[in-house]
Amino acid sequence: MPVPFQRVYIESAGYFMPGEPIPNERMDAYIAPLNRMSERIKRRILAENGILTRHYAIDEEGMTRHTNAQLAACAIRDCLRRGGAELSRVSLLASGSSGGDTLMPGFANMIQGELAAPPMETLSVHGICAAGVSAIQSAAQGIELGAHRSALAVASEMPSRLFKRSRFAARGYETDFDSHFLRWMLSDGAGALLLSDGAPALAGNPGLRLRLKWVHQRAFSGDYPVCMQLGLTEDRARGHLDFGSWAEAEAAGALSLRQDIRLLPHLFDIGIHEYATLVQGGWLDPKRIDHFLCHYSSEKFIPVVEDLMAKADLAIPRERWWSNLAWRGNTGAASILVMLSEFLHSKALKPGEQIFCYVPESGRFMAAYMLLEVEAAEAPARAVAVPRTTADAAPDEEAAIAPPHDPAAAPEGLGALLTELAGIWHDYRSRAWRTPLIRQIRERRLALPDYLNWMEQWIPQVREGSRWMREGAASLTGPYQALAALIDVHAGEEQDDFNILFSDYRKAGGTVERIDDLRRNPGGEALNAYLHGLAATRNPIGLLGAIYIIEGTGQRIVPALLPLIKAGLKLPPDAFRFLEYHGHNDENHLNRWLAAVEMVMVVEGGEGAEGRGRAARQIIDTARHTAALYLMQFQHITQRMPHEPNA
Repeated sequence: MPVPFQRVYIESAGYFMPGEPIPNERMDAYIAPLNRMSERIKRRILAENGILTRHYAIDEEGMTRHTNAQLAACAIRDCLRRGGAELSRVSLLASGSSGGDTLMPGFANMIQGELAAPPMETLSVHGICAAGVSAIQSAAQGIELGAHRSALAVASEMPSRLFKRSRFAARGYETDFDSHFLRWMLSDGAGALLLSDGAPALAGNPGLRLRLKWVHQRAFSGDYPVCMQLGLTEDRARGHLDFGSWAEAEAAGALSLRQDIRLLPHLFDIGIHEYATLVQGGWLDPKRIDHFLCHYSSEKFIPVVEDLMAKADLAIPRERWWSNLAWRGNTGAASILVMLSEFLHSKALKPGEQIFCYVPESGRFMAAYMLLEVEAAEAPARAVAVPRTTADAAPDEEAAIAPPHDPAAAPEGLGALLTELAGIWHDYRSRAWRTPLIRQIRERRLALPDYLNWMEQWIPQVREGSRWMREGAASLTGPYQALAALIDVHAGEEQDDFNILFSDYRKAGGTVERIDDLRRNPGGEALNAYLHGLAATRNPIGLLGAIYIIEGTGQRIVPALLPLIKAGLKLPPDAFRFLEYHGHNDENHLNRWLAAVEMVMVVEGGEGAEGRGRAARQIIDTARHTAALYLMQFQHITQRMPHEPNA
């Protein structure tokens, strides 16, 4: 859940951009082309990112004019000057950056030394774009806990030194696209905030104060491979310290900053899902957001973010967005502090206005958010309302696997149901992605015995699918006869699936000759007992929630895993008929599922909203229970089950 603050205010903000603004046509003087490809890549990147000018802390000869610590110190001085504050007031300095000027000591200590600041507590946050927000959160927590009255948060970046042409000499001025294109994306700069308690007025805005309401950060590094990195080779197989010398590491490309742009679309998917979770948890209302400060690395991603927010029905009108990317460039961790500082200096604010900040970080996938609110200086401080319950969204998985049905495309009256089911799905698929079996598949460690063991436990579970569906259809009464007929059709189509799966198992080398000799694992037994028990009750419409999870697994998760399984096992194509069939056909099955849900709502609609709400709750509860039991089945799959012939 977000970290709420009751007594933290932004007293002043400052930033520092080194040198004069460098327009696109003058970039080559600082970031010289490497080879014939450079000009073509540069034109493409600049056409997409929308950056017109940026700043560099190196000169045209590649010499450093300002160190990174000096950039940060200049931003702090600007921040203090604007607020008329003395450095001696500050007792905590928190910094955020992807890297200072030295490997050791910490960046915050180097900044303190550059400022000749008095003794104080320091904290150095090492990261990428979200490191600036981490510094803000750390400073705010120190104030909230009463350990500090005033604290500085600063973020500074100086990637230009990595982009000098001389850095690529050891590789013959050749490099991969992932490191090539960043040379025209990133630039230098620093931003700083002075945070205080006691409700101080906001510098430059007499009569106003700016409260930090909460900060929320969530990392998805357990789900995704590295996207943006410095220190690994292109294939991520070796780190720079694993080489015999720095020269060898540089020649191998381990000292080149690179980003895997193929992974970037997933970053915004997880970020917007997390944003939707904040809204659903009551932490913010999009309609109340007056100013949206979004750190995007390229204007190319604006429609991506807009579209995802619109699909979640949580859009913030474009006229409320504010960015300085075009004239300040992308300064990584410093971007949100530079952006917020310049915004506060240039905008006329009013009491009651809310400022929402969003920072996606591509390093190994992270999302950070902040909410600030403008208050009248003379108004009594009000407590920040903290929602009593918060949907604690689990992280998303490596492939951006969407829910079985998009809530944005829901038929009339089903939006709320599909939205809640999507939340259950995101939690389920995220946890499934971390189970031992799927980790084996993702990490290319799934051997043939592991695959056969999985099949041996799964086949008897698949066998039960049509049975509990038919049992459930038989338990439907009266107005549900049309639904019973539809479920019977579905069960009929799937009644032989287990035979197809068993045939695939045998073609893959499975040695068990009779299906009756296979056993479900404990998770499968629990799932089977639950579904049969529910199917035996009167009008078990909640089973539609079970079908949502089970068919969704076949439609969404299996297709993401199948290419990895095929690549790792080298089995004949006809050994995967079941998995391929469900990947292709569960889309039709889920459309049928949606029709079934609509039938239920028509029947229950006879009792009005109360009847529809009761039906929706049954479907939601069953989906949640089924997801938990299916996960239990996944967890047990890596355990070997004995094969005992039936008596």
